[in-house]
Amino acid sequence: MIVKPKSALIFGIGGQDGSYLSSFLLDKGYDVWGTSRDAQASSFSNLDFFGIKHSVRLLSMVPEDFRSVFVALKTSNPDEVYCLAGQSSVGLSFEQPAETIQSITLGTLNVLEACRMLDRDIRIYHAGSSECYGDTLGKPANEMTPFHPRSPYAVAKSSAFWLVDNYREAYKLFACTGILFNHESPLRPSRFVTQKIIKTAQRIANGSGERLQLGRLDIVRDWGWAPEYVEAMWLMLQQPEAQDYVVATGESHSLEDFVESVFSELSLDWREHVEQVGEFMRPTDLRLSLADPAKAFDVLGWRAQYKMKNVIKAMLSV
Repeated sequence: MIVKPKSALIFGIGGQDGSYLSSFLLDKGYDVWGTSRDAQASSFSNLDFFGIKHSVRLLSMVPEDFRSVFVALKTSNPDEVYCLAGQSSVGLSFEQPAETIQSITLGTLNVLEACRMLDRDIRIYHAGSSECYGDTLGKPANEMTPFHPRSPYAVAKSSAFWLVDNYREAYKLFACTGILFNHESPLRPSRFVTQKIIKTAQRIANGSGERLQLGRLDIVRDWGWAPEYVEAMWLMLQQPEAQDYVVATGESHSLEDFVESVFSELSLDWREHVEQVGEFMRPTDLRLSLADPAKAFDVLGWRAQYKMKNVIKAMLSV
């Protein structure tokens, strides 16, 4: 008897997480489908990074347009759906709040409603965010910690979280949220501060003579390795019951620590090359973001292997 391989549809396949997840699922024998707003015009450079662009089937889909979401689901007929699409920059969300909230919140609602209307056993993963917690005030956040969103991006992600929770309870969908803390890789766009630090420091080490301009250096974050986090996403959909999980390393460091570690790896003193600039100060920047990922280890058997310094070395090696 020939067993049909599992299929997965990844909304937002061209981003960091979508590309790593595609590679991960292909290695497990999945048929992988993916979407972007314009599949014909998108370069999908991240898929090319893995050499898998021609191994996945690509569809055009706009998260805010219910019809295009419904058609993408009906065409791909997936066993698993991964909702990774939407505006992903906290900083940019202050400049584009409406687009951020529409693409994330309305996009998530459209996926949930389309899956409900299809009336078949589809397992849904929704990409949540540690930004929903706001400042954790020195206490590690777990799945029971109340949300206190401090940006349009965090408001959108919080709304989407409660939509997933509601559809799971009211309509019995297998839908769960991974509340992911910061996770980095060489595929991060340069607008993300970790990639900005890495690339600028490398240019300085090569003699560029420039200075690295940053905002606050006292913010504290939990930085993990993106390739490990996509495994946690997949594990959530393999469980007998849909639940939400915090995904993080459990170790937090200041941005100053991150900067110092990067420059130290390049045999440089960061204080000679870094300056703080007011234009990079956000209207509401979280001071402390701490995580308690114990549930992910206890239930999923997942634990981060890469901590901040491992992440830095991996990003510098590319």
